[in-house]
Amino acid sequence: MTRVRFAPSPTGTLHVGNALSAVANRRLGDFMLLRIDDTDAARNVPGGEQAILEDLAWLGIDWDDGPVRQSERATRHMEAAREAGLPQRFEGVMLWRDDDSPTFHLASVVDDIDFEITHVIRGSDHRANEELHAALHRALGSKPPHVIHHGLVVGADGKKLSKRADGATVASLRDAGYPAEAVRSYLEELGLPKHDVHLDLDRIRSLSVEVIGQLSDEELGARLEIPVEAVGLVRGAHDLVEAKALAKAVLDPPAGNTVSRAPETLERFAELRAQMPEHLGKEDAKGLQRELKAVGGDLRSLRVALTGAERGPELWAVLRALPRDEALRRALR
Repeated sequence: MTRVRFAPSPTGTLHVGNALSAVANRRLGDFMLLRIDDTDAARNVPGGEQAILEDLAWLGIDWDDGPVRQSERATRHMEAAREAGLPQRFEGVMLWRDDDSPTFHLASVVDDIDFEITHVIRGSDHRANEELHAALHRALGSKPPHVIHHGLVVGADGKKLSKRADGATVASLRDAGYPAEAVRSYLEELGLPKHDVHLDLDRIRSLSVEVIGQLSDEELGARLEIPVEAVGLVRGAHDLVEAKALAKAVLDPPAGNTVSRAPETLERFAELRAQMPEHLGKEDAKGLQRELKAVGGDLRSLRVALTGAERGPELWAVLRALPRDEALRRALR
């Protein structure tokens, strides 16, 4: 059995590079431990652990054990060090502080031993720790796990991607409206890159369009918190933020009163719509649009009356999105 661990520090929302490690560990591990590496109290952020849990849940990444906090296992770490007769400084690196609080190196190796981790999959920025940790394993009487380092996700300039950069964190991608499935698919595509890779927001956007296009009307309506009849307004949106804006532009009543340039069209629309159900199906909405067009109706004026704008989603989608009473109120005001 392949036993892996994903071990972020509780410093806030996941960096997209850390998320890549999480996806890789989950994909390759039969068993995955979620470990919170919080030995450096100065770097820990209030709410940081909860933010990580929320990011992992949003991405659909589960784990088999944990979260295990290293800070709660300090006694065990020091016990293992003393049983093995380790010095406080091992190969030039401090293993515990003067107050007997273990550092990352000791805590990480003891935890890997205790949880029987067979494979360590992490970013190449940890490569410098590999030799030290292997030596620590041997000093503690354990066989080192198999270590796999993958390339980092970097900025356009090839340098470390700051958490403040556009799209650098899971939270920022979520806030930008990209569906979780699109972000997860992007990370799955990257796999275990041998070299650093540039963050490709264009690819994430492309995957976002695909995901939104594949969602059923019911699923998309639920995510956007809009009626299923209004989903036609947002088909073709690049992300969920854009989709919400498209729906809002129609579902929210237009500001102010508009003077119609085609009262006859609005009167005919009102006559037809009044005889139809409160909510229209797609074909009924298209049929209503065709009937108005056949009698020379001014469809642009109808759109303005219903939405306050001359352009927007297809008119049939607007007709379907608005319940009968609301559509009549807007047309006859």
